[in-house]
Parts: sequence; structure tokens; C-alpha cells
Amino acid sequence: MVLPVDLGEVFRIAKDMRAVADVPVSVSVMIDDSADGELAARVRSAFASTSAHTRVTVTYLDGGYHPGEVRDDFAVIVAGASPEVGRLADDVRAAGVPVMVVSDDPAATRTASEEAGAPIPVADIVAPVKLTSAIEEKAAALIPALRSRAQDVTSVGAVALTEEAFCLLMQRMGEWIITACPEKKLTLALAFPFVRRPLARDAISATSMQNAAIGFVPILPGADMPIMTLNQMKMVLQIATAYGQPLDAERIKELACVLGGAFLARNVARAGAKLVPFAGWLVSGAVGFAATEAMGRAAIEYFEAGGDIVGIAQVVQSARDGAMDAASTAAGTPLGKKVMSAVADSVPAVAKVVTGKKDA
Repeated sequence: MVLPVDLGEVFRIAKDMRAVADVPVSVSVMIDDSADGELAARVRSAFASTSAHTRVTVTYLDGGYHPGEVRDDFAVIVAGASPEVGRLADDVRAAGVPVMVVSDDPAATRTASEEAGAPIPVADIVAPVKLTSAIEEKAAALIPALRSRAQDVTSVGAVALTEEAFCLLMQRMGEWIITACPEKKLTLALAFPFVRRPLARDAISATSMQNAAIGFVPILPGADMPIMTLNQMKMVLQIATAYGQPLDAERIKELACVLGGAFLARNVARAGAKLVPFAGWLVSGAVGFAATEAMGRAAIEYFEAGGDIVGIAQVVQSARDGAMDAASTAAGTPLGKKVMSAVADSVPAVAKVVTGKKDA
């Protein structure tokens, strides 16, 4: 098979991803004495790391923030009702370090910080709160720029700390980290397991939208395949790396061969386009989006279930093939056209990058 992707480029990407394991990480965790004990314990436990390159310093609020010789990548404050939380957060930001304020009562945390004259930015208050409707959640999954955590969490009062709440809290913390530290997010996912799923979901959303945009753009037949395939390779390799899977040369070749079957995806798209002559671009975009999304989600489930890199090629192939069939059929329906048209409207900037066109 002639692969629609430069294997040398893929190996370079994999090499860069392997290197992230040796990048040093430094985090400060500061605990308010008035914070809920179980909340403090869970956050401390989340930042326990066995990596020799990870340094986590745990102190209490009255110790203040004292930047060491090694600059922190970010800091975490586990907040209670103390008015010192806002002032400490100010000190951390003044040192040029992003700071996450974790609270089980975001409204009280906001009020205390404002009364102390040091309000905390809404986006930096992280709480186990469901912030979006079902429709908004779907939109956020489609469009990476939509981040539920950017909504005003400080309107929510005390939250019961159930197991479900702690799971949600870990998700919110992971989302904050990959947004605040984009350049080191893969290293941080290796260091702290709770960051892995948010990072993987972020990679899936971004890559699926890019491939949908590529499918929508009318360029030379087949010219989009190297771009789409490389995007899918990067996504799967990133997810594998985040879950601590070794990327040896043989597995990378195997994965490249499987993803080379994306040529088939394009053939399905073209066949569908013939059935929908005035909306062929919708079919192509639907296949690009759905196949990429399915592959990424299958990779997450596979690694979280204990799978290793050996079987990932078969997993993503099966997911991709099923998604292609469904997408090429659905895109030809009236509802499918409406959905994919909405997606297309959200990606003009990506389309411009792909085509190299500028605004007139």
C-alpha cells in the first residue's frame, strides 16, 4: 500500500512525543485550613506522581507563596472560606504562574476574595459543577473553543462531595490544566493521570473539526488525504502517549498502514457524493469528522480498559469503518445536511488555513 502520509514525519512526531516524558514538571499545592478535609485529601492525592521529573510541593495557606529556583508550571489552591485565598492567588499570578482555585463552594470563594479586595477570575475557580445543558455539551464537543469552564461557576453554592462530584472535579481540573498550560499539556497528562481523558477529548474535538473542515473544502481529489491521515496519526499517537504507551517503530508502522485505509474513507465519501450531488461536500465533511471522532473515542476506551499499544490499530480501524458507513449515509438525509451545515459554519478559519485563502 502507498501510504497517504510521510512516515518520516510520523516518526518525527512520535519522537517528539516520547521526549515529553523527560520534561520537568513543577507544581505547588496550597491548602486552606478551612477547606473541606476530604476535598483537600482528594486534590493532594490527584497530584501524587511517581515521575522522577515531577516536583509537587504541598504547603498550607499561612505559608504564603514562595517561588523556588524552578518556576512552577502552575499552582493549585484548595479553598475554604478564608479571605486569604484571593490575596494568595494574586501573589501567584504576580509571579507569572497560572493558579487554579479548587472549591466545593465557588460562590463563597468568590465572595470572600472580593471582600478581601482580591477577586479571583471566574475561569480560575474550578468546582465539581455541571455547567452546561445537553445541547451546549454537544456544541462544546464539536467546537474546541467552547469551554464549559468559562461559564460563571461562582453563581453556584456549596456542592455535596459525592463520588460523582469528585469525578467531575477531576475532569474540570484536567480541563483547566490543558487550557492554562498548552505547551506542556502532554507532559502533565503523563505526570497526573486525571489530565489524560480531558487532554484526549480535547485532541479528538480539535482533530475532528479540522478533518471536517478539510472535507468541506473543495480541493483537488485526494489532496486532502495526506492532511487528514496525518491529523489522525497525530491524534492517536498523542492519546497513546498521554496514557503512557510506548511508541515503538513497528507499532507506528502498523498504525500508519491502518490509517492509510483512510483512502477508503475518501472513496466512501465520493460514492456518497454521487448520491447527493448538491451536497457532496457534506458527505466528505461528515466522513472526515465522524471517522476521526470515532477513532479517538475508541482509543480512549481501549487504553482506559487496560489495553496496550499492541492492539490499538485494530481498535481504531473497526471504529473508523463503522463511523464511515454511518456518516456517509446520515449526511445524505435532511437532518444530516442541517447538522453538517452547522458544523461547516463553525470552521471557516480552518478552511482558510487549509486552502491558503485570505479574506477578500
